[in-house]
This record gives sequence, C-alpha cells and structure tokens, in this order.
Amino acid sequence: MELDGKVAVVTGGTRGVGAGIARALAGAGAHVLVCARRPPRAPLPGTEFAPLDVRDADAVRRFFTGLDRLDVLVNNAGGAPYRTLADADAERHLRVLELNLLAPLTVSLAAHRQLRRAHGSIVMIGSVSGSRPSPGAAAYGAAKAGLENLARSMAVEWAPDIRVNTLVVGMVRTERSHLHYGDDTGIAAVSRTVPLGRLAEPSDVGAATVFLASEAAAYISGASLLVHGGGERPAFLDAATVNQEGQ
Repeated sequence: MELDGKVAVVTGGTRGVGAGIARALAGAGAHVLVCARRPPRAPLPGTEFAPLDVRDADAVRRFFTGLDRLDVLVNNAGGAPYRTLADADAERHLRVLELNLLAPLTVSLAAHRQLRRAHGSIVMIGSVSGSRPSPGAAAYGAAKAGLENLARSMAVEWAPDIRVNTLVVGMVRTERSHLHYGDDTGIAAVSRTVPLGRLAEPSDVGAATVFLASEAAAYISGASLLVHGGGERPAFLDAATVNQEGQ
C-alpha cells in the first residue's frame, strides 16, 4: 500500500474533508492521528483521536514533542463563517487569519524535527477562495492565498528533507453543505456550475492527499494541485445572447 507503516497527522480530521483525508490515509496503510478540539461523532476506522486546538501554540508544541515518529502532516483545520468585511471589526477577521494561516505555520514548525528525520511531507489544504474574489469570506480567502505562498517558500527552505505541497480545493459536499448552499435543490444548482457536474466528495480530496504524501509524488514539492472539478463555468457563457454552438 502507498503509505504502509507511515505515521500521519491530520488536523481538523474528525469531520468533513478532514475525515475523508483521514480515511484515505488509513486505507493506504498509514497509522493516522486526527487532531481537533472535539472527538468525532462516530469512530473513524484505522485512526486515533488526540484533542488539540491548533491555535494554542504551546499545546501544539507539546503534542508534536510527544510523537516518536511523523511521516506525513496534513494541515486541514480551518474554515470561516459567512461574514462581509464591514460586518465585523479587524480583530474578528484576524481570528480567521489565525486559524487558517498562522495555525498551519505553528503546526508545521512544531512538526519540523520529526518530519525532517523521516524525510516526510506536508500537505496544506488550500482553497480556490485563495485565488479568486471571496465576498463574504475575504479574510478566509486572504489566509488561503497566504497559505499557498507559505507552502512554496517552505518547500524551498526545507528541501531536500521535507516535501511541501498544497491541495487547492473547490466546493466539497459534506455534512455541512446545507449551511453554504441550501437544501438538495440548492446543492444541485451549485453542482451544475462545476464542469464535472458535481461537488467533490471528501474521498476525492483524500485520494489526492494520499498521492502527494506517497512515493508516487517523490519529485513533487512546492506544487499546487487543483482539486476543483474543472473550476467554475464562466458566467458569460450563460449570459451571452449569441448561439454558441459550433463556436
């Protein structure tokens, strides 16, 4: 198996995308530790849970100091509520930056020694929000843009001992999709804006994570892999009045 015997840590790995990543890594043979503030509602086969708030730098350092081995780190913990810029002060937006940018840096630094010893890899879970306007999630988009750049710099500074890559993830169907897209009708409508005709499943992100963490990607570092189903169908295609057939 691709990761047989490897030890992997997935932050925010108890639900949604993180749980899909944890399942995929375990299915590839890794011993997986999932970290979050609260345990998963249902056990994730092949994984162990460790309580951890990635915003608590001291707790993060204690956690990684206690590990005997680490081969793969997946910085997945993150997210943000819908909030327009003028609806909150800068301090509230700063919390989003802390969770989505500063915390992955804190975790990566704490894991550096073990990863270097193992010649391991880091996978950052980025977002398409980092490369396009993100109204209602501007601080989140800014953080994800910074995360992708951080990964590229980290890949250069920590080479050749540690590979660092980013998965740039599009819309994913999870147990919380209704909070973003509405009911099944809304999710179906949003799915039609994706060229592949559906939202990603957490397992899609998990499979891409396994690839980047495995020896199949041994010469890939500092890269950004798009996992977005082809992106978004350009709005002008639906707005144009000309017949586009045969164009």
